Amino acid sequence: MLQLQHLKKYYASQKAVDDISLHVQKGSIYGLLGPNGAGKSSLLRMVTGITIPDEGKIIFNDETYSPLIHNKHIGYMPEERGLYKKMKVGEQTLYLAQLKGLEKIEAMKKINFWFTKMDMNNWWNKKVEDLSKGMSQKLQFVITIIHDPLLLILDEPFSGLDPINSEIIKQEIFQLANNGTTILFSTHRMEQVEEICKEIALVNKGKLILQGEVKNIKNQFKKNQYKLVIDQDLNGFENNIISKKDFEYVLQFSDIEASKSVLKHCLQNNFHVYSFQEIYPSLNEIFIQQVADASGSRQFIN
Repeated sequence: MLQLQHLKKYYASQKAVDDISLHVQKGSIYGLLGPNGAGKSSLLRMVTGITIPDEGKIIFNDETYSPLIHNKHIGYMPEERGLYKKMKVGEQTLYLAQLKGLEKIEAMKKINFWFTKMDMNNWWNKKVEDLSKGMSQKLQFVITIIHDPLLLILDEPFSGLDPINSEIIKQEIFQLANNGTTILFSTHRMEQVEEICKEIALVNKGKLILQGEVKNIKNQFKKNQYKLVIDQDLNGFENNIISKKDFEYVLQFSDIEASKSVLKHCLQNNFHVYSFQEIYPSLNEIFIQQVADASGSRQFIN
């Protein structure tokens, strides 16, 4: 659905985007990660035609990207919201739906559908300035998807939402992807990325430093550590024990085969093994490590 080929964007002497290439599959939920100032917003502005790349190429649905042709198929929910505060919710939603090319009758049908689904029917005559941050967020989400975009770009979509509404939006994102919508998801909240995204790209200082499937990335950065919970003290593995709390151990081995020795020991000595599992690093840990260690080299994990 979306290919970025060697994109570069410069502002004066700053390299906001420095030779970044990505390939986002149709119907996928792709996470774009990075610290503040990493170049994420510059990338998104180029994908939506707000700015033009200094070098490189954007391919949208197998065609060279043109804002005039393809933006009607894109939904973009920026981190900085763009609602007109003095307008009423209903008339604003209708106005923006028509700007996306919907006829009034079709727009009203879709608005009624989404307002009912998102429990927003009684908002129609409210002014945007009277909405809470969470309510504004739900409205912005509906406006972004009202025209059934092929590509949906979400920049911090859960900001300001309570847990209930976060779950509602998350389930809608899954449903959109299941129906074929391609979603480019940018956020700082790593726990949401782990739960929602299959693939990610990590950028820092304008460079792509890590990309691939989440499961493969976590497997790449694992440290062969295991959590063992038993019913008594474990002896004979002092060199492998990283930490211990009561009868809960974190152990490290050279590889998975070596780890089987502790499980064999427990079974032979009639220990009660409550659990034994490999420990994988969180995306947050990987994120912090890679940003801290970034030296311009790039890692690609298939």
